[in-house]
Amino acid sequence: MQKASTSGDTTLELTQSAPADKRSPTILQLVPQLNEGGVERGAIEVAAAIVQAGGRALVASDGGRMAAKLRHVGGELITLPMHSKNPLTMRRTATQLMTLIKDERVDIVHARSRAPAWVGYMATKRTGTPFVTTYHGAYNENFPLKRLYNAVMAKGRPTIAVSAFIADLIEARHGTADTDIVTIHRGADLNSFDPDLVKPERLAQLVQKWGLLDETRPVFLLPGRLTRWKGQAVFVEACAILRERRGPDFLGIMVGGAPPDSGFPDELEAMGVEKGCSDCIKMVGSCADMPAAYLLSGCVISASTDPEAFGRVAVEAQAMGRPVIATNHGGARETVDDGVTGALVPPGDPQALAEAMDAFLHLDAGTCGQINLKARARVAAHFSTRRMTDATLKVYERVSGRLFRL
Repeated sequence: MQKASTSGDTTLELTQSAPADKRSPTILQLVPQLNEGGVERGAIEVAAAIVQAGGRALVASDGGRMAAKLRHVGGELITLPMHSKNPLTMRRTATQLMTLIKDERVDIVHARSRAPAWVGYMATKRTGTPFVTTYHGAYNENFPLKRLYNAVMAKGRPTIAVSAFIADLIEARHGTADTDIVTIHRGADLNSFDPDLVKPERLAQLVQKWGLLDETRPVFLLPGRLTRWKGQAVFVEACAILRERRGPDFLGIMVGGAPPDSGFPDELEAMGVEKGCSDCIKMVGSCADMPAAYLLSGCVISASTDPEAFGRVAVEAQAMGRPVIATNHGGARETVDDGVTGALVPPGDPQALAEAMDAFLHLDAGTCGQINLKARARVAAHFSTRRMTDATLKVYERVSGRLFRL
């Protein structure tokens, strides 16, 4: 039996005895593809921590743009069609995974997405290998059988929840005992998201790329893929309200790419023209240097209309010493200290968002400086990548009975 607390400090207890051999754990993580995203970044961050602690980090995936980064941190890529949802392909992959688990003496299989989790679950049921999952999202259930499909993410023992919000959701939806859930918040890499590490030339490059050379207005930054639930339309409406109230003395920048063939960016541009705030908003596309992007802003916005499972934007922005205005649901309730490191507003409410933005513009420099210091201190204390990876390795040790050689 094992039991776990729903906090960053895991308290799993095992009754199994320690293995006879003293080798460090071999961990196999399962992700669909290694393209840019929170799931993939989390897998690579944990792989790096495994290697640094003397373990072996395997990742089964269909590959992708971040495969080179995995290898750079010492992880090993096992190329398998983990992205496939075809039942026949999944069964074949599960058989291949069984062979891999036995040949590589895998101690734990850790699934981070639903299709790979079903493959891993089938394989580990046959091999008897411990199965751990990380429940990364508030997966929708908008058609029949979707809850059944999602349920595999709650079959890990333990199931790692990326926030207390997700831990409650797992228990409510799937009936998972709270003793089988461990909450480990995601985190920001403080070695990358550090204001002191962003050199002036990086800021200058971004200013030139975004066409801001003559810009002196304070910037509100909304990072996120251009999809409706990320709240860009709410942000444009809020900018229109704010412009009507105080004129064009601010700039709202939306940073993020759009899905292929999406008409949403054109809709946002047309909305800005229609509502008379096109001179106060700007879409700049994807950005490879988010630490610099955060520093160019005075305040960061997270306007998601659906709850974020965790919400890295709020944490990364605070790590860079920036206040955050976020919608009052999901993980933001845990990461943003309302009235201290930012503000929480009702989801889908442009009026409330505009009022919070206006309140920020009225803050004096001294108050802003205090907010910046408190924001960075909060992330360092509660939401760092190091804290996340340390807690995850503790789970691995307690589930496998093996210790890393730190």
